Amino acid sequence: MSEPILTVANMNKKFGSTVALNDVSLTVYPGEIRGLIGENGSGKSTVTSIVAGMQECDSGAMTFQGQSWKPLSMIDALHKGIGMIVQESGTIPGITVAENIFLAESEKYKNKFGLINRKKMNADATRVMKNIGVNDVTGEMLMQKLDFQTRKLVEIAKVVMKEPQILVIDETSTALSHDGREILYDIMNRFRKENKSVIFISHDLDEIMEVCDTLTVLRDGKIIRTFEKAEFEAGAIRASMIGRELQGDYYRSDFQASSQPEVALDVRNLVYEDRLKGISFQVHKGEIVGIGGLAHCGMHSLGKVCFGALKPEEGSVTVEDGTIIDSPAIAMKKRVGYVSKDRDVESLCLNASIEDNISIAGMSEFAINNFLILKNREKKYVNHQIEELSIKCAGRDQSVSQLSGGNKQKVVFGKWIGCGSEILILDCPTRGVDIGVKQAMYQLMVRLKNEGKSILMISEELPELIGMSDRILIMKNGEVSAEFERSETLSDAQIIEYMI
Repeated sequence: MSEPILTVANMNKKFGSTVALNDVSLTVYPGEIRGLIGENGSGKSTVTSIVAGMQECDSGAMTFQGQSWKPLSMIDALHKGIGMIVQESGTIPGITVAENIFLAESEKYKNKFGLINRKKMNADATRVMKNIGVNDVTGEMLMQKLDFQTRKLVEIAKVVMKEPQILVIDETSTALSHDGREILYDIMNRFRKENKSVIFISHDLDEIMEVCDTLTVLRDGKIIRTFEKAEFEAGAIRASMIGRELQGDYYRSDFQASSQPEVALDVRNLVYEDRLKGISFQVHKGEIVGIGGLAHCGMHSLGKVCFGALKPEEGSVTVEDGTIIDSPAIAMKKRVGYVSKDRDVESLCLNASIEDNISIAGMSEFAINNFLILKNREKKYVNHQIEELSIKCAGRDQSVSQLSGGNKQKVVFGKWIGCGSEILILDCPTRGVDIGVKQAMYQLMVRLKNEGKSILMISEELPELIGMSDRILIMKNGEVSAEFERSETLSDAQIIEYMI
């Protein structure tokens, strides 16, 4: 066997009284795609962020290519050979694609008068995007005009163009739909062929078993086991992750579509730019309607229009009493909740507390005349959601920014469930959460369905759509290309041909 490219020895890290890493040792070899998996808070992102220069460990040692490794920052690490793509957004809005890609390198584009040659910078950025397989993004495009997936692809291109010897990918695939993931997998395979290494963090067990050569499981800041490819078995990996077998059903156990006759949400002839081209459907009480498709098919815009956050050029969205949903304020008044795919930007105020994030939508539940806030009632309201959803936190006053991805998502759910939402629009509801939290969210969705609540679930995960939906609508180029009823025999292969 070749010499390792990276070793991590006896690494420890605490955040206050919380032990994030406990004597972690790890070895990565050239030409290897090493998977890291574990529940939220297991230590995956902590160890990789230390390797990539984002933060320092409390104790332990690292070597990279045979030399002691102590990067001063992520930029320092990238220049020396280890680049990391972070879970949440790593790009800057308000500037162009080219300015994001060459943010720290604008000097090389200045002429003798100190003016930046933007034409050359834009052309180089366009070439960088094409080099990773993205042909429809140019350097002069503004970042805020791009969707969440495309912004993530810009971030990937920015790191890959530096040709690091190790590429760290932290939950990036959850931001990408089918075609975006194929681009990412091509990059990973290219690194393997070039005898470079990839450290790949994902909560998607099927994905990680497919693309990785080895798989290391972390739990409570410790390495539990490393699986070789020949040892990959879903049940054994899950048990290592959570320390027990998963109890109860993962997806729904019934295979009969069921709902009440009353229509909760009526979507008629929605037209929005080139993303929605006459979309019509209904969601009944007690029904989970799944929406699937590739990136740019229009499904994420559909969720925003249904919540009133985007105004359609034609068509309407109405609820049971005939009210037209044309703004988030009207949606909330009519008990419609919305969980955004871009959780940290659109669903949460990261610098605010758990209490503030949960209570903001529930004033009618604990305030007198929606004005006079009674702190004891607010405290009781928030504590109930924390307990109901098993949100792991130091207390309701803790900043949301300090929570793991799964617990952040639980806070978003708590915000909408606490205020009694009758209709929930869930855009990628389990993005970036671990297997245990996913199961809990699926069980919550079944409970809400059985209570007569209506769910519009937009998802890029076909197993999730098949496992949870009463009906699935597949979108392609802004239109509904197929509809599937819930069935025990429904498979990915039957659906995917209507997506591509």
